[in-house]
Amino acid sequence: MTNYIENESRRNFMKVLAGVGAGIAFSGTLGSFVSKAKATSTTGSSIEAGIAYPLSTGFDPSTSSGASSFAANMHFFEGLVDLHPATREPYLALAAKEPEQVDDITWRVTLRDGATFHDGTPVTTEDIVYSYQRILDPKNASLFIQFIPFIDSVNALDDKVVEFKLKYPFSLFKLRLGIVKIVPKHVIEAVGQTVFDANPVGSGPYKFVSAVKDDRIVFAAHNAYNGPYPARVEKMTWFLLSDDAARTAAQESGRTQAMESVPYLDVSRLKRKSAVESVQSFGLLFLMFNCKKAPFNNPKVRQALHYALDTQKLIDIVFLGNAKAATSYTQDTHPDYVKASTQYDYNPEKATALLKEAGLNKLEFQLLSTDHSWIKECAPLVLESWNKIPGVKVTLQHLQSGALYGGYVDKGNYEVVMAPGDPSVFSNDLDLLLSWWYRGDVWPKKRFGWSDTPEYAKLQLLLDDAIKAKQPSDAKAAWTQAINLIAEQVPLYPILHRKLPTAWNNKSLDGFQPIPTTGLSFIGVGRK
Repeated sequence: MTNYIENESRRNFMKVLAGVGAGIAFSGTLGSFVSKAKATSTTGSSIEAGIAYPLSTGFDPSTSSGASSFAANMHFFEGLVDLHPATREPYLALAAKEPEQVDDITWRVTLRDGATFHDGTPVTTEDIVYSYQRILDPKNASLFIQFIPFIDSVNALDDKVVEFKLKYPFSLFKLRLGIVKIVPKHVIEAVGQTVFDANPVGSGPYKFVSAVKDDRIVFAAHNAYNGPYPARVEKMTWFLLSDDAARTAAQESGRTQAMESVPYLDVSRLKRKSAVESVQSFGLLFLMFNCKKAPFNNPKVRQALHYALDTQKLIDIVFLGNAKAATSYTQDTHPDYVKASTQYDYNPEKATALLKEAGLNKLEFQLLSTDHSWIKECAPLVLESWNKIPGVKVTLQHLQSGALYGGYVDKGNYEVVMAPGDPSVFSNDLDLLLSWWYRGDVWPKKRFGWSDTPEYAKLQLLLDDAIKAKQPSDAKAAWTQAINLIAEQVPLYPILHRKLPTAWNNKSLDGFQPIPTTGLSFIGVGRK
């Protein structure tokens, strides 16, 4: 049975949604469970899929951020509440019922009866507490600590109920429960984090069988799973096919039943044998500047390079229309979208004027970018736009993501970076999307070097005001100011938001839906 959210009234829901979006709308009530999942198949059926990214991290959900491992973890692990990968609707996972609010800063969550890990042991409230403490302990340097800074403590009241104490009232509490995936304390303490990272044990509908870098990830049904989305096939194999031609050939030949990241040039051809849909995503192509290095510490220079980009040409030639030029920090389909006060329409004359205002007659630098195939197609057009500006000369170097960040960005050894990003895989609420790049030490301090500016300090206050606001209108006002500030300063800002083409065989898959993030989801999906 699947519990979806139903607010107390349609009218109240629309008021909240209009004010601050789906995130705060979620802080209403969770409705009755509606049966949507089907029983686990006993026919020995399997699903094969083509994945676009190699394994770049392990599977420990407290540290994993790689695209492929994160997508796999949606099938291996559960939170107390999870977001459906396709619909983005929150539903009860390991929570048995709607979290209970005791007071402004106290919440209680009841564990689902009969939940078991893949090793057959029961999920306990001790495991829940342990999973949160792993994230909250600064010594573990978890990437996800920045998403739950409002949690003060987590304690088991008994073998069924866990109590959360918050540092301050937080309107998105229920939604953020999906950030932390529950892991078995006894397994990690027995084998250690390194072994667990390579051989994960969760409570989700599928259990881990094996993984080989640049080859495949193999899943098997967790037949003891009693949650809302049981496995509908006995086995899954994800082929890690980063080469576009190989991934497309696998789908055309029937080796795979679904593939992510359909090459834009191949969409029409694949439609002959597969269903193909392009879903608008938050996923963006961004420019990031080293704000500690002159002249990129001057916002006029950063603005000039945005104005100098012929973004529509990128969209037409590289994406074949499968993207939208950024008019804000979020895509225009996001529930909290607000058009930014600064718009970077193609304007080379304005770019030239801004460089002169910054005192520059000459600007020479190297653009570093990732080596994703579509990024490689974008880069020459970006250089073409920039090098048309009088006095501007830009060269290019492509690097694998790990080498780019580890060897250059994290050492401050760069000037301008062009890369993709999409934190909406973690959650779709605006606070998280903004916090990913504009809070904490990793991005604003270590990577783009903007954290010692007065504008950064002002942004933190605005983000705090938004998330602590008691009225939706106040939250919206603070978020609007924050987005306008970011759009004006552009230390890191989107060029465009991608549409993600996914292909699947609708004659062989039942219940499949494309998702608005990297990866594929087979939650609730079976074979026909």
